[in-house]
Amino acid sequence: MKQPDYIFETSWEVCNRVGGIYAVLSTRAASMQAEHPDKVFFFGPDFGAHSDIYFREDRSLLKGWSAPESIPVRVGRWAVPGEPIAILLKADALWEKKDEIYGWAWDKYHVQSHAAYGDYDESCLFGYAAGMVMESLYHFLPNGNVCMHANEWQTAFTIFYLQEHCPAIATLFTTHATGIGRSIAGNGKPLYDYFEAYNGDQMAYELNMVSKHSVEKQAAHWADCFTTVSDITARECKQLLDKPVDIVTPNGFEPTFVPKGKAFDKKRAEAREALRRVAGQQLGGVVPEDAMFVCISGRLEIKNKGIDVFAYAMDKLAQKMHRIGLTDREVVAFVMIPYLDRATARKGKVSAVFAPYYLDGTDPLYGMTYYDLLIGMDITVFPSYYEPWGYTPLESCAFHVPTITTSLAGFGAWASQQKEKGGVTVIERNDSNFDEVAENISDTLLHFLRYTPEETIQARKQAAAIAKKAEWKSFFQYYRKAYEIALNKRDQRLYKIQNPTLL
Repeated sequence: MKQPDYIFETSWEVCNRVGGIYAVLSTRAASMQAEHPDKVFFFGPDFGAHSDIYFREDRSLLKGWSAPESIPVRVGRWAVPGEPIAILLKADALWEKKDEIYGWAWDKYHVQSHAAYGDYDESCLFGYAAGMVMESLYHFLPNGNVCMHANEWQTAFTIFYLQEHCPAIATLFTTHATGIGRSIAGNGKPLYDYFEAYNGDQMAYELNMVSKHSVEKQAAHWADCFTTVSDITARECKQLLDKPVDIVTPNGFEPTFVPKGKAFDKKRAEAREALRRVAGQQLGGVVPEDAMFVCISGRLEIKNKGIDVFAYAMDKLAQKMHRIGLTDREVVAFVMIPYLDRATARKGKVSAVFAPYYLDGTDPLYGMTYYDLLIGMDITVFPSYYEPWGYTPLESCAFHVPTITTSLAGFGAWASQQKEKGGVTVIERNDSNFDEVAENISDTLLHFLRYTPEETIQARKQAAAIAKKAEWKSFFQYYRKAYEIALNKRDQRLYKIQNPTLL
């Protein structure tokens, strides 16, 4: 199997914790380092002090290498398991060349940047600058096969730059969620009932996202290997980007993030104490030690992430508890979603506590990271309508917390095919069964609420067993295959370049 000697990987979330892709890359880094020690280079945007939370500069690395003079770079290590080499860069100098770069991208790759707005310019210029830096590093390193892996549309220009200026580098592109699919779902349109009738280009005009859709689509077509994270999204790519994926690369988890033995028990006790303390402060009373802690987290996407159905399900749970006279237990639902207005709610024995912060350990409410709090939960709920993979339920299982997800989540679809049952409850969801989903979630929570201690322990073990099957040591095989596909396609490209008269 042909494999790279060096791997360049880029994302807007390298050393920049803003979403789920940070979790994907930061947990995969240890497996990559194990197979390619210090031959893996992550490229990300340099946000100064914010980046330094996750980045340790080390000027002893890559001595003798000089990046392009117009692109300031810092070299160091990403402070995650595996501690891979990270190169952070700024693309400020390219702003004056923006129109020239966009003209080139249109002429060469048919990328429609004319309708750009929002974060498009900043992202695409970063991607172009990353390509310039990679080209320079490629010529500095010893000869060998190099694969460059770009994540999401923000880094698509890296692919375009390298295929024009450094074609010896094999390119991979992963869409973790198609922009147009997420937009269709988020705008209240029925994504699944009429799926085969949707045209990605047409919907991009209708939903005012022509440029982002264009750059994503062209990256999918031009990359040597195009991947996505689940069979659900693979279907979406074929329909909306007019490009079948070359391989599905599901997202795994790195077990070193989870404490073991007595350290696990200590962390769980600390988490539960913090959750009880904050809930008591917010709700104006003492929260019993045996209260059931439920959690939902993720992006602030009310429909896509199922926040609306979660709230409805918790209301149904409160009604059912009242109806059957279940008065000896309390339920506290923690809504850990950044930027959601801070508030509390109490419907009888079911209460809700909102945490509107990104839980990186610096927030004023908990002062703990998301993982440090997740370990203290009893059960989590992620009733997503649009979820290409679903990192949050996988994280939950990894910390031995049973979870509820849906059939529309890539992880949910994968988990439903596994033999282990009990740790993950997969609720069937479609375009028209909102009430039924809420009903099923509330029934599952009520059932869990009445578990014996032995049944609870068993559910936690089953959740951990599912997570073990989804560790990167099992899933990294798909990346090896993706690298092989990219390198073989690169060889075909180079042959055509070197032998134009034979075509």
